[in-house]
Amino acid sequence: MTPLLRVEGLTKHFRMAGDGLLRRRARMLRAVDDVSFSMEKGETLGLVGESGCGKSTVGRMLLRLIEPTAGRIDFLGSDLLSLTPAALRARRRDVQIIFQDPYGALDPRMTVADIVMEPLLIHGARPDAATRAHVGRLLDSVGLAARHAANYPHQFSGGQRQRVGIARALALQPKLIVCDEPVSALDVSIQAQIVNLLQDLQEEFGLAYLFIAHDLSVVKHVSNNVAVMYLGKLIEIANKESLYATPRHPYTQALMAAVPITHPRDRRRKARLAGEIPSALDPPKGCRFHTRCPHTMPICREIEPVLAEAASGHRVACHLETMAG
Repeated sequence: MTPLLRVEGLTKHFRMAGDGLLRRRARMLRAVDDVSFSMEKGETLGLVGESGCGKSTVGRMLLRLIEPTAGRIDFLGSDLLSLTPAALRARRRDVQIIFQDPYGALDPRMTVADIVMEPLLIHGARPDAATRAHVGRLLDSVGLAARHAANYPHQFSGGQRQRVGIARALALQPKLIVCDEPVSALDVSIQAQIVNLLQDLQEEFGLAYLFIAHDLSVVKHVSNNVAVMYLGKLIEIANKESLYATPRHPYTQALMAAVPITHPRDRRRKARLAGEIPSALDPPKGCRFHTRCPHTMPICREIEPVLAEAASGHRVACHLETMAG
């Protein structure tokens, strides 16, 4: 069966201004390097990693808000990177995004009705009674009342603003929504409400989510499969049960160890992250994690590991796993 989305070799290098007095030497920031994964219809893929690892850049490249340096994005049988501007505009109906910041993502000069209606108008709808009724149904589906349609963003809480952003993402009936840390800016008491809302909407509309986050407990709750990124590279990918039960990459193990444990008797000694994450302007040779890994071997400093299957459906990029196998 053809997957909904297949990403192959996705890469983004940003050209940075040269340093020094004469600024003669430009440098490349390797934000994302050779990332590949696939998603099925109705699936939630959690994409996790520390800040700056490139996960949000991956999400924005899927919508071509950022143009990739290299790679291929197959969505619904067509390569998004080869589409004409007109074809890309039409395809964008099927891929939408929910942004991290519910305050900066909404135009303060527009009413909620206008915000949710805007994508419909861009794609040819008329601002008539039928369109406004559709906006009302969208607001109802995200837990907002019809009376909220005439209000402005500053009149809402953070959680309510994020609901408006979700309604806007749903307006064109997409098949895939990129959720770019959709709850990280919200109070803990509100996060669960938004996560539950996203799951209800997924079941109702058959949505697929690329759920970008750094909170592993949230990702565990919402995802079918989980992919882990480090310094622009995809280093582990597996179904949720396999990854949380048996994390195989030392970096994933360290991320798991950082998740708070509520009861002392449940705490186990695990690998802890040490040192600072290297710069994407000058990533380490070999395995990019070797400068912080407690199991570094000489091969790790010289040869970059590739994603290889360590168990059924569980791939990891680690020389330690390769030798153990």
